[in-house]
Amino acid sequence: MTRPAGAAARRPARGDGPAPVPPGAGTPARAAPDLLRSVFRRHAAGVAVITAGGERGPAGFTATSLASVSAEPPMLSFGVATGASSWPAIAAAGHVGVHLLGEHQRELAATFARSGADRFGPSTAWREGPEGVPVLDGVLAWLVGRVVARVPAGDHRVVLAEVVHGDCAGPGRPLLYHQGRFTALRD
Repeated sequence: MTRPAGAAARRPARGDGPAPVPPGAGTPARAAPDLLRSVFRRHAAGVAVITAGGERGPAGFTATSLASVSAEPPMLSFGVATGASSWPAIAAAGHVGVHLLGEHQRELAATFARSGADRFGPSTAWREGPEGVPVLDGVLAWLVGRVVARVPAGDHRVVLAEVVHGDCAGPGRPLLYHQGRFTALRD
């Protein structure tokens, strides 16, 4: 049997006992929500705010699950909890807004992340944008996407949206989320 290069170092020969644990590795833990949260606290992610118009007015939430899916057609995805206050608006929306926040927008990120906050109150500068989607002012970039799918994924939905409008002319550097807090890039 031929092993790929390096396989011998990763897998013990028959009868040699368990594979050695690499230096710095902890004891493996069983998959659980706490394990996933702990691992992803170590993953630095860009911060976005997702918005949608709704029957009760605009809705939105802070997301770190934003991903580029396809260039042709231009498509993105994000996850949203089905128990979130903004889920009913996202579930019914034909279009959503996606806003990349700058490092100067920590308070805006916190507002849209906080349960019960007046997200579109006087402290939030926004306007109605293309397709009736709320567009936030002062962001690094924004996109409006036509929702093409809402895929069940545990207690969340993964929303796929085809980009139909946008602007990437905002100045500044991106806001990041790492170790449970909003932070900035370091050079």
